[in-house]
Amino acid sequence: MKLNYKRTILIGLAFMGILAFWQFYDQVIPYLLENTFGLSTFTANAIMSVDNILAIFMLPLFGAISDRTHTRLGKRTPYILFGTIAAVILMIVVGIFTEQRSFLGFVIALMALLVVMAVYRTPAVAYMPDVTEKPLRSKANAIINLVGYIGGIFATIVMMFMLKSDKNAAGETVYSENQKFLPVFIVIAAFMLLSVLVMVFTTNENKLLAETNIKDDEEVAVKGGKMDRPVFMSLVLILASVFLWFMAYNAVTTAFSRYCVNVWKVDLSVSSSFLLTATIAAIAAFVPLGFISGKLGRKKTVLLGIALMTVCYAIAIFIRQQTPFMYLIFGLVGVGWAAINVNSFPMVVEMSTGSDVGKYTGFYYTFSMAAQITTPLLSGLLIDKLGFGYSVLFPYAVLFSALSFVTMSLVRHGDCKPASKKSVLENFDVED
Repeated sequence: MKLNYKRTILIGLAFMGILAFWQFYDQVIPYLLENTFGLSTFTANAIMSVDNILAIFMLPLFGAISDRTHTRLGKRTPYILFGTIAAVILMIVVGIFTEQRSFLGFVIALMALLVVMAVYRTPAVAYMPDVTEKPLRSKANAIINLVGYIGGIFATIVMMFMLKSDKNAAGETVYSENQKFLPVFIVIAAFMLLSVLVMVFTTNENKLLAETNIKDDEEVAVKGGKMDRPVFMSLVLILASVFLWFMAYNAVTTAFSRYCVNVWKVDLSVSSSFLLTATIAAIAAFVPLGFISGKLGRKKTVLLGIALMTVCYAIAIFIRQQTPFMYLIFGLVGVGWAAINVNSFPMVVEMSTGSDVGKYTGFYYTFSMAAQITTPLLSGLLIDKLGFGYSVLFPYAVLFSALSFVTMSLVRHGDCKPASKKSVLENFDVED
């Protein structure tokens, strides 16, 4: 059993377009809300949280709906293709309203855009496990993540070259007053559309489904409409783990820039360099970790990733000033995060049947999004309202990361190792 790398990369093109969008959205939309339309930070943050709130309800819903869809294009492809087309049109509309300084039009188009993105995100992610044999899903997920991050890198490069920045009176980096944002909207939209069109014209979903013909393992089969209780408990535990490690990681990524200012007393740009180190390390580790999990198993690889991140958070508690050593710490955090991401999603869909992969994909994203809504509020409560200050950030991360290790250690299902090779030479087999 071998992974078809070419096919996996092509399937990952949809995810590449999605990550390009979110990289652009997270960087540019908050700026437009605050600076172009003059909203307060609180109001801008409230609008920015809408995508996570929508995701909690819409991702499992459209995952389940796509499970029951049957068309000439397949069950995931129609959502991916037409969802992308709708998203591209709405992105350009948002860009036009930005140029016209029409706040009402901007918000209405933006809300419609977020709804459309939620419609096809789960089908795009569920496509890979649909057509990939279970023992190969961690390796395939590593490839998908790598391809996806290329989209994020593309969006970053586009913004670097097309958006011009200046320094304001307070010394903060801001975009130029005469900056035109519409061309950037168009470039990102074109990239999304091109990525998906290449995927659609080079892969035939129905043909791939027929070729793969994945059978459900007896261990996770649904009996009488209900999942076996031990498998259900493992599903609950791993979803709890997803929630907990996102509570830790997103608290750090969200508040670290302010941590640098308040604890280390350094410029905001310092945080970006450390977080970028984590991202680069994760990208470099995706594919090796896909192979490692094939040897160790998914659960052990995830536990190693959690342990690595927990130790790094704990060490960071005692670092009270900027030091190059933190590049190593954040590099290891990135590796740990990659180990978790590569294997946790395949573990969740491993417990699904062949007909409801989309629903379980939605479950995974529901719990991760719920954490991303909760953790800024809870950590903010501790930092601001209860007066602990930013020094509580890394102890907070240690607590939730350690709890995720406990819940993950109790998971008994969802792991899958490739069948043992008959000879040493078979370990070097690759798909043509």
